Amino acid sequence: MAGNSFGTLFKLSSFGESHGIAIGGMIDGCPSGLTIDLEAIQHQLDRRKPGQSSITTARKESDAVQFLSGIFEGITIGTPIGFIIPNQDQQSADYSTLKDVYRPSHADYTYEAKYGIRDYRGGGRSSARETACRVVAGAIASQFLDTKHIRISAFVSQVGNIQSEMPNQLPSESQVDASIVRCPDLIASSLMEAHILEVKHAGDTIGGIITCMIEGVPAGLGEPVFDKLHADLGKAMLSINAVKGFEIGSGFSSVTMKGSEHNDNFETDIQGKIKTQTNHSGGIQGGISNGEIIWFKVAFKPVASIAMNQETLNTSLEKTQLKIPGRHDPCVVPRAVPIVEAMAALVIADHFLRAQAINPNISG
Repeated sequence: MAGNSFGTLFKLSSFGESHGIAIGGMIDGCPSGLTIDLEAIQHQLDRRKPGQSSITTARKESDAVQFLSGIFEGITIGTPIGFIIPNQDQQSADYSTLKDVYRPSHADYTYEAKYGIRDYRGGGRSSARETACRVVAGAIASQFLDTKHIRISAFVSQVGNIQSEMPNQLPSESQVDASIVRCPDLIASSLMEAHILEVKHAGDTIGGIITCMIEGVPAGLGEPVFDKLHADLGKAMLSINAVKGFEIGSGFSSVTMKGSEHNDNFETDIQGKIKTQTNHSGGIQGGISNGEIIWFKVAFKPVASIAMNQETLNTSLEKTQLKIPGRHDPCVVPRAVPIVEAMAALVIADHFLRAQAINPNISG
């Protein structure tokens, strides 16, 4: 199976299925000599894991990561970092009725069309369970970026039609996690939580938007043609389960603006450093970072597994009624925040190393 690796110099390859023995991965290209905070990695996994609150799936997983290689006495040694995360709370019987049914808006039909076979237990390889591997790799990438004074903060900015205010600066993790919705705007968060619970009680689901902000990225990261920095960020985000949209900077709203309104004019700060007066570009121009805060939005669709009767087809192409069993999130965005941060960290770490290979003077 192709498509299980991400990155060029800082690369993650993941493996495993939702209801298999374990999921895991290998991180290649992490610089040696990096002190690894194992508790910080586990903390990020805990932010993603199921069973956190009344607005997440009831599946219980400790998500305890076990490192197999690449780290000695708490320090990376330059060799591939291998790890596994055992699956512990699989309830595969919940999915036995789905063996011969194509669930609406799931990967059941498309996966089977491609490979001729599928693991119907929780979606197998196409399950969001795989994203735990990304969180491990992203947490290590974040620790590398910390040494370069680069910080990433993602948060829920919209659920359904409820929107929060855009902050002027990166919110801290404690501000984000003060809300079970992971929205630092506590007034909007309260409305979002009530809406998610209302939808959940009706047996339905709802989508939302996660905004991500990255500060401290030096000018010069990214490539000017195919590997544009925002293109790689877009690919990273669109590879996350349930993501249907990616928008950087002013994004789609820029079509309503004139060039004189949208242009980010240059100036110098009091230290004589180049900066822009506005940031409609989202910190990236010509596919290369300009030193401003990188900011983008990621749109997540409503979770496709709903506790309502739906009409679909079985593998014999007969119409059938389906009510999906199992444990599912009524809204995925609260648990997706650390996944967005992880994928952003992987992209920035990879492009930082690529930029340094060309220009050793680039630093965070």
